[in-house]
Amino acid sequence: MDFYYLLDVKTEGRIIVLKFYNTRADETFEIRDSDHKPYFFLAYPLSKSDEEGIRSLYGGVEVMKRRDLFTDELKELAKVTVYSLDGFRKASKAFETVWETEIGYTQSYVYDHDLVFGSPYKIVENQPVLVTNVSQQIQKKFENTFAYMKTADPRKYAQIKYWFNLLHQPVPQVKPEQLGLKKTSSERLYHAFMLARIVNIPVSETYQSRRVSDWLKSIIYTYLRKNNVLIPTSTELRRGLKTHRVPGALTVQPKAGVYFNTIVCDFESLYPSIIDTYNLSYETVNCPHKECTVNRNDECAQHWICTKRRGFYSMLIGALKDLRIHWYKPLSKNTDVSEQERENAEVLADLLKLISVSSYGVTVRIHGLACPPLAECITAYGRSSLQNSWDMAEAKGLHPIYGDTDSIFLDNPRPAQVNWLTKTVKEKLRLDLAIEKQYSLCVLPAAKKAYFGILPDGKPDIKGLTAVKSNSPKFIRRVFQDCLKELSNVKTLEKYESAKKRIRTIVQQAINELKNRRVKLEDLVYSVKLYYDPNERLFRHFTRRKT
Repeated sequence: MDFYYLLDVKTEGRIIVLKFYNTRADETFEIRDSDHKPYFFLAYPLSKSDEEGIRSLYGGVEVMKRRDLFTDELKELAKVTVYSLDGFRKASKAFETVWETEIGYTQSYVYDHDLVFGSPYKIVENQPVLVTNVSQQIQKKFENTFAYMKTADPRKYAQIKYWFNLLHQPVPQVKPEQLGLKKTSSERLYHAFMLARIVNIPVSETYQSRRVSDWLKSIIYTYLRKNNVLIPTSTELRRGLKTHRVPGALTVQPKAGVYFNTIVCDFESLYPSIIDTYNLSYETVNCPHKECTVNRNDECAQHWICTKRRGFYSMLIGALKDLRIHWYKPLSKNTDVSEQERENAEVLADLLKLISVSSYGVTVRIHGLACPPLAECITAYGRSSLQNSWDMAEAKGLHPIYGDTDSIFLDNPRPAQVNWLTKTVKEKLRLDLAIEKQYSLCVLPAAKKAYFGILPDGKPDIKGLTAVKSNSPKFIRRVFQDCLKELSNVKTLEKYESAKKRIRTIVQQAINELKNRRVKLEDLVYSVKLYYDPNERLFRHFTRRKT
């Protein structure tokens, strides 16, 4: 059977041109559609000024219904069709309130026709028909893995299955020139096709693009169009507010000291998990239901979260997260499958993680995704989750010594205590907390976000210390590394005291080298990288002073 993989979409004037790759013929194939026209939406009934604006664009009007994201009600809208892309581009400025003008004409066509880039199709009567063949064995394993979700969260289950089926289709070996590229590799090609299927962006773009915000926009637009939901304007998503700084994560003041057998527990994908677990979405934050106003978090008491509707954004991010955690991450470590399967699974696990962990950041300032109330709720639930976990640990007699964003450090806990904490966090907070690291020795200064630990194999794990940063002098880095070597096998207080004496000797020798000028000047250089031309800045400064 011939398979046609959707690679790209372009326009010739107003004509839509879909570009496919035919695996059997090893050539590209195009389908043209001259019937499609650009369109946008206006409030209905139309105002006089809107009617005048439509006439100026020679637009046609059709009354139709779309579901309002925030009220979940169907509302009548005027679908305005124009006959040129120039008219479509003018629409955003011609009307006071207009919807869906920010979506590109070609992408809009793809969403309307339920097409998915990078996926295989059959061509039936010049129309593409999606192919999603998955073996019964794989299907059964999928059903067993996600059976609990089928009834508990059916919308998330359906989305996971949708992506799962797309990602289980083969990837063709397309020549670079057929993608408009000079060269490629099978690994990068696999990456590009998988990403195209997840985010629904042309393969040539996913091969080169690293703009995760564009990926998330396309995921959102694909889902909303597919479900007949009117895509809100950027102002509506922001709830009419301007973007601003959002209170960040919680960092608990470290209990400065030297510790032995420190266990570091991390929340699994904290912000994506919070978005999913606590139903944080554009339409669920400050929803219109009075009965939901009691569902607040003390860290952001000015907002409340809907308890009546499943948020679409929380569902999508949850689907990305769960597909990674419950399928591709375990598969990447499964020695029962081939090495190639493990490598492919690792690529997908990394892709899904990259997209899901960006789900908070884009809500802060990115145009078309920003929503200050949503961003504030995400970090608020993050702070309360860490604080509640800290309080639980202290109440049970564990000794938390430091906490930062999604990590909690425990001083010499028993395995049973750690098991109790992870189980209790799961039961009370509905979040996954697991052991991430173990340090045989951990040194915490009074400063936040700066510490180092020695792993069980003797390797150092250093965070935020100036001495080891790449722009620090080579001499400082060398002396610090020499000191760390003395701590590589330290696991008791007695050995630590002995190592301190050797470290004092190393430091004193370094001081003597400096005093006696035995250190090369280039080894004392502290480098600073400039991202601008200082001469240009100087010129601008004096120009402004003269004017």
